[in-house]
Amino acid sequence: MRNALKIAAVVTATIWMSACSQEGQTDAAAQGAPPPTPVSVLNVSTQSQAIQVELPGRSRAFKEAEVRPQVSGIITERSFIEGTDVIKGQSLYQIDSATYRAALLSAEADLASAEAGLISAKAKADRFQSLVKTKAISQQDFDEAQAAFKEAKARVTVAKAAINTANISLQYTQVKAPISGRIGKSSITAGALVTANQADTLATISQLDPINVDIAQSSAQLLRLKAKFRQGELQKSDNADVTLVLEDGSNYQHTGTLRFAEVSVDEATGSVTLRAEFPNPDALLLPGMYVRALINTGLDPNAILVPQKAITRNSKGEAVAMLVDVNNKVEMRPVTTAEVIDNQWRITSGLTAGDKLIVEGLQKIRPGAEVMPQVWSAAPEANAGN
Repeated sequence: MRNALKIAAVVTATIWMSACSQEGQTDAAAQGAPPPTPVSVLNVSTQSQAIQVELPGRSRAFKEAEVRPQVSGIITERSFIEGTDVIKGQSLYQIDSATYRAALLSAEADLASAEAGLISAKAKADRFQSLVKTKAISQQDFDEAQAAFKEAKARVTVAKAAINTANISLQYTQVKAPISGRIGKSSITAGALVTANQADTLATISQLDPINVDIAQSSAQLLRLKAKFRQGELQKSDNADVTLVLEDGSNYQHTGTLRFAEVSVDEATGSVTLRAEFPNPDALLLPGMYVRALINTGLDPNAILVPQKAITRNSKGEAVAMLVDVNNKVEMRPVTTAEVIDNQWRITSGLTAGDKLIVEGLQKIRPGAEVMPQVWSAAPEANAGN
């Protein structure tokens, strides 16, 4: 009996010591486990966002006129300074007008002769009209007198037309600006021979204010936009404003307006031409200058915008986002990105409103890890940028 009591005491002591040992191991394990990693999260939301596309373009003169002579002759004077502004109707070149003045005087003399002949023919026709009634002359003589009178009237009309032609030719000896604008270099000097309607231009005038910008948009991109409109992903925007980025990277201070889109596709480039009109009071934009145009292509009523740094890439190069699930565990989710708007990705798939997106602390976490979410604020970044 005594031995049984001793054995029972030993067993009880062993069980108690084992329990204490397990409890101590559990406390030690609890003390060695890392705490949840703090991360900054953004509650994903939707908003209405105008969608812009950046396209290449070239500036073109609003109006452009090639100056050519309309009569032949020797240039006697050039009356403008190259590279300056000219006004419509301003004299640019003077062609030797001596032969054209002589032609005008000859036409005026022909008119005087024709008018004198008309007076004689009219008087004869009037006399014969009274004589034919008394049968003092034959009907044939009267008819011939009437025909001569009408022929004299026609000669006067022809002479007047010749004077008008001679006057026009004389006026054309002064080559005038057909439009107002800035004139380029002159291809000839005084003393050069020019001919009527020659192929070579004397100079070119360009109207620079306002100025046009021709923008190239690929037909494939145009088809994708139309598909999004049909599917309801985008809504058409009433804002036709266009902004420009110049060759040096600076923003053009004036806003333009989209005027029209070409109705055909360029077979060589596969693009459609859009034309925008911009004010150009300082003549900063010159014809042929390369620019980048930002055009409003539509409105996304439920756009999801997230900071660029919140989207990373996996080993396959796919865009992924790290989220916090209901158990405060990290979830990796693939997403589809569109364009960048104000340093934010527009997400077209993969995220929904209410998701908790991890923005800061991505380097310290992995999928499945437990985290401690904190509300992310963009204020420190904004201040840092300043």
